Amino acid sequence: MKVGVVGVGHVGGSAALNMALRNSCREMVLIDANRQLAVSQALDINQTSAAVSGPKVRAGDYLDLAGADLVVLTPGINEKTGGADRPGDKEGRLRLLNTNDPIFVDVVPKTIAAAPNAILLVATNPLDPMVELTRRLANGNAVLGTGTFLDSLRFKTALAQYLEVAPECVSALVLGEHGLTSVLWWSKVTIGGVPLESYLGERRIDGQALRRSVEEYVRQGNINVIKGKGASEFAIGTAIARIVEMILGDECSVIPVSAYSERYAVTLSLPRRVGRSGVLNEFEIEATKEEQIGLEKSVEALKSAMERLDHRLEAN
Repeated sequence: MKVGVVGVGHVGGSAALNMALRNSCREMVLIDANRQLAVSQALDINQTSAAVSGPKVRAGDYLDLAGADLVVLTPGINEKTGGADRPGDKEGRLRLLNTNDPIFVDVVPKTIAAAPNAILLVATNPLDPMVELTRRLANGNAVLGTGTFLDSLRFKTALAQYLEVAPECVSALVLGEHGLTSVLWWSKVTIGGVPLESYLGERRIDGQALRRSVEEYVRQGNINVIKGKGASEFAIGTAIARIVEMILGDECSVIPVSAYSERYAVTLSLPRRVGRSGVLNEFEIEATKEEQIGLEKSVEALKSAMERLDHRLEAN
C-alpha cells in the first residue's frame, strides 16, 4: 500500500513518523513546498529503520504520488501562526480559512492529477471547511477528514484520568465541528459498558465537577499544547496514522470523521463506518435536546463559514 503526505511540518511530519513506526503502509512519499524539509523528514524517518521494520520513505513531488492508495493532506498554517490560539476567540480555527483555502485550491488538483484513484484524508484546519473544499475540488474522489476523532481521543483520555480507569474502558465521542462548537456526546458515554450516570452514582462522584473538568480539557486540548510548544502534533499524528490503518486495512471501524452529510447539508463529524473506500456509511444518532441544539449550532457555524468561502472563491 502506498501513501502520500502533502505538507510535512509539525502535523504531517508526526503523521509520517507514526505511520512508519506503526508500519501502516509499505511505501510513503513526502511532499512539501519546502523541498528540503521533505528531504530531511524522509531522511530522519528512514534512520529509524534499523530499529523498526517500516515502509520505504522518500521525498518527492506530485508526480511521485502516482499509484498512491491514499494521500494525507496537511499543508497550511496552524493556530499559533494564524492567531487562532487566543483565549476567548469567537472564531477559533475558522480564523484560518482565508489563509489555508488558497493553498488547497493549488494542492488538491495537483494531487488528483497525479493520483486519480487515491482516497484523500484532510488534517488541515479549519478542518470541516477544508474537507468540504477538498470534496468540491476532488471531482468524485473519496474525501474525509480527521474531524472530531482527535477530540474524541481527548474526551476518552480526560474521563479516564478523572475516573482513574484505563482509557480503553471508556466509550466517548465528540460530534459536529472540529472547533469551538463541537458537541461532547455525554448521553452516550459508558465506562466498561456501564452508562456514565450509573457509574458516577454508584461511586458518589460529582457529575457536574467532572463535566466542567473534562469539557475544559477537551475544548482547550490543542491550545494548552500549543501554549508551551507552538504546535499540536503528536496526538494528531497518531490519529492520522490510525485512520490510515482503518482505511487501508478495510477495518470498518466506527469513528467520528468529517465528511459531507446529506441530512445536515454540510460537512461535519458524525459516527461513520470507515474502510477501504473511505467513509462507508453514516449513522443516525440519538441525542438529548441539549446535544441536538449544540449540533445545530455546529451546522450553522459551518454553513456560515462555507458561505464566506464561497464568496471568496467567486470573487477570485
